[in-house]
Amino acid sequence: MPEGDSIHRAALRLRPLVGRRVSATSPNPRGLATGVAAAVDGRVLESVAAVGKHLLLRFAGGVTVRSHLRTNGRWRVGPADAERVGRPWLVLRTGELEATQWNGPVLTLEQRPLQQLGPDLLAETTEAAALVPRLRRADPAAPLGVALQDQRLVAGIGNMWMSEALWAVSVSPQLAVGEASDEQLLAALRWGQAAMRASVAGARPPQAVYRRVGRPCRRCRTPIVARGLGDDNRTAYWCPGCQEA
Repeated sequence: MPEGDSIHRAALRLRPLVGRRVSATSPNPRGLATGVAAAVDGRVLESVAAVGKHLLLRFAGGVTVRSHLRTNGRWRVGPADAERVGRPWLVLRTGELEATQWNGPVLTLEQRPLQQLGPDLLAETTEAAALVPRLRRADPAAPLGVALQDQRLVAGIGNMWMSEALWAVSVSPQLAVGEASDEQLLAALRWGQAAMRASVAGARPPQAVYRRVGRPCRRCRTPIVARGLGDDNRTAYWCPGCQEA
């Protein structure tokens, strides 16, 4: 699933369209059913912003499109005359440029889900220390790996960055939030924020545990393990040898 850094990179790719009037179509019937193309066709794209895992495209006249890519969605930007295979949910064309949104699954004018989001970890104004009290709002018995992915507490972290951040600070994703120290929470948030921002800039660090089940930990050589956590059964990856539980 695309996480916050992927959405921020998508926003950067779309920004060349800002300030320009777009023609909008929905070749895919599912995209057509959203009504988004009809709502933005002929309008000027005024801004593009990433908020957690949500991408917001704001058009003249107060129209805002919200895109959430979930597992398979993608945004692509390229020449308007490039050959296209398949039917994207949304096509935004501005002269020589074309942005296409593929595989949905959330493309809407509805903004209410944004009201439930916590601060975007990657926002310039977000201080990692200010997020520690928000994590304390989680059920103290909840695994830390679940709390870090709760978008109501902190927006933008998914199972990949959660797993990598907790490995970096030697803490198990199974550790209960109530048993984690403020220092551990802050260290994980600071590492995640720095690594995700570096990823947006094109300097993504190599993966230490994510999707490396059975391979040796780069720190202690213990085989990496994986397990589903919480009600959503989201897979966490960690080293049982050097990550404190």
